Amino acid sequence: MFGFMLREALSAMLANRLRSFLTMLGMIIGVAAVILMLAIGAGVQKQVNSAIASMGSNLFIVMPGATSANGVRTGFGGAQNLTLGDANAIRQLDGVKYMAPLLQNNSQVVYGTNNWNTQIIGTNADYLGLRDWPVVEGYVFDDAEMRTGAQVALVGQQIVENLFGGLSPIGETIRIRNQPFQVVGVLGTKGQSLDGRDQDDTIIVPLTTAQRRLAGPRFRDSLRMIMVQADNENAMVRVQTSMQDLLRERHRLGEDQDDDFTIQNLTALANTAAETTAVMSLMLGAIASISLIVGGIGIMNIMLVSVTERTREIGIRMAIGARPADIRLQFLLEAVIISIAGCLIGVLIGIAGAFAVASTGKLLVLVTVSSMLLAFAVAAGIGIFFGFYPANKAARLKPIEALRYQ
Repeated sequence: MFGFMLREALSAMLANRLRSFLTMLGMIIGVAAVILMLAIGAGVQKQVNSAIASMGSNLFIVMPGATSANGVRTGFGGAQNLTLGDANAIRQLDGVKYMAPLLQNNSQVVYGTNNWNTQIIGTNADYLGLRDWPVVEGYVFDDAEMRTGAQVALVGQQIVENLFGGLSPIGETIRIRNQPFQVVGVLGTKGQSLDGRDQDDTIIVPLTTAQRRLAGPRFRDSLRMIMVQADNENAMVRVQTSMQDLLRERHRLGEDQDDDFTIQNLTALANTAAETTAVMSLMLGAIASISLIVGGIGIMNIMLVSVTERTREIGIRMAIGARPADIRLQFLLEAVIISIAGCLIGVLIGIAGAFAVASTGKLLVLVTVSSMLLAFAVAAGIGIFFGFYPANKAARLKPIEALRYQ
């Protein structure tokens, strides 16, 4: 019996091919939109999570505070009041695992006939530890080279590609602001940061060397920032409070004076960014799902028209013994077939659209099996939900009135 009804439902759909396709179109567009939006959302979320993982965990950034000049207040970093002494004092605090003082700027780097503009970071060996950034070739400069201001450098993967053509740079000499530096190590791949900057486009040199050889006069004795990593998540509040008390004491700030520095909890900011991205992914899926509801309404409207057109047919079926449940099942099968067929086509179009977006290289898209199953299940459920009312209306027709219908 079920097989017969299924064939009847297919026959009814094939008899009105254009109408059946137009009915499917709402589901096709809806499912394709859901698949594409969820793929974009998942891709963005993966990028953000990768960027967060590349930053390291339990991190703080200490920056110079704001300054006032002629009544005008500058932003964070306006002052140059963080020193290497501040950084070394922070390193001695309980709960601090790594401490990295930073002095960074962009500069042109020359090797032979090649040149490249990149970010130069002056810091210590702790920087690689707190960033979980391995050296895949060569070695990391040590404290002795820090103290003597050795002109050595660690280079990122982009530097290897653009200056050395992918060949090993170990032992080669590059020039930064006309100062010679020997390459002693190659950094592992790190990828993009949260702000979209390519972290592999970086050269790291000892802090003291950067201060003496590369920095302008205003930064010879000061730092742009200090990065600090706590031992664990539980120690973060204690470490932040200790750093604030220590710096206020070292900078001789009175109780009525504001901090002349800023401490940012980088881990909290990163987690907030991850949560925001997850919410945005859900919102994209929810917005796209509205088109599925529109498609379901289209199915209900067309099925109601079909019931009206086939009223005499329904009357004849009932007159020769068809039960209301049989009529209901037949029309419900038509609605489900339309919904599922539209869903399958929509999944294929959604996947194709995701690959088309990915091919542009501007967005990472991630099509998951769960998103396809979710879209399929929701589409089928909408087909059944919106198809039930027309099917039930057909089943409740009285045979005599149906046969009289013109």
